Amino acid sequence: MGRERLLESFTNLAKNGRVIDSTTGWILVCLAALCVGLGKAGFSGLGLIAVFIMAELFGKASVGILLPMLIVADVSVYPMFRKYASWGPVWRLLPPALVGMVVGLFLLDWMPEEWAKPVIGTLILMMVALQLLRKFAPEFFNRLAHSGGFGVAAGSFAGIATTIANAAGPVFQLYFLAKRLPKMELIGIGARFFLLINLIKLPFMGGLNFTTPGSLLLNLKLIPMILLGIFFGRHLLQLISQRVFEWMIVGFAILAGGRLLLAG
Repeated sequence: MGRERLLESFTNLAKNGRVIDSTTGWILVCLAALCVGLGKAGFSGLGLIAVFIMAELFGKASVGILLPMLIVADVSVYPMFRKYASWGPVWRLLPPALVGMVVGLFLLDWMPEEWAKPVIGTLILMMVALQLLRKFAPEFFNRLAHSGGFGVAAGSFAGIATTIANAAGPVFQLYFLAKRLPKMELIGIGARFFLLINLIKLPFMGGLNFTTPGSLLLNLKLIPMILLGIFFGRHLLQLISQRVFEWMIVGFAILAGGRLLLAG
């Protein structure tokens, strides 16, 4: 593909014909890339800021544009947290997540663009409600969290959320926080889970024409900001206690879910 066709492909990705042709636009996509790195280093609510920014710039196609950025972050984060977890919890959560992904692909293809963010916002706020229930009704929630049905529901929600908007981070973390996992083990499991899930999603996003040569060109330019976000996120994580970490996740999830819900 020649340079002209490559630039044309990138141009066609923009919402309503808009392209990143201003300083403000590039600042926003760089901020999105930084948030991807921070999100993958443990602050998943911050990762949702990237979802907001990319959706505003690129509309529905943002799902496929953002995906390779997440994969770059997944590949970078996995070795850092490999010693803190195993693949066992991933395999248990994977079947319902795959079912949710299939549902999410049908919804993504069918639903009007303006529906996607409110649907995901609702799912995230539902998981926040469960997390708050754990705080204020721990005995009831412990029974719920350790039931087979809860894992299936959480995995299915994660599959739908990650397919429609790359927004499953809070759903995933809230579920495993309910299992009382230490923060480093939680992130280690997440690094495995999302690396696998995002690689599975990639060919489907290409098939829907959401991931294209033009979007990959943009992704390539943003890699340094993704890595910078991972670096700062990992060091910041070491300074935050388990209690503060859990409440930060709840706070970010409420803000992100509310923003998505109201965006429609």
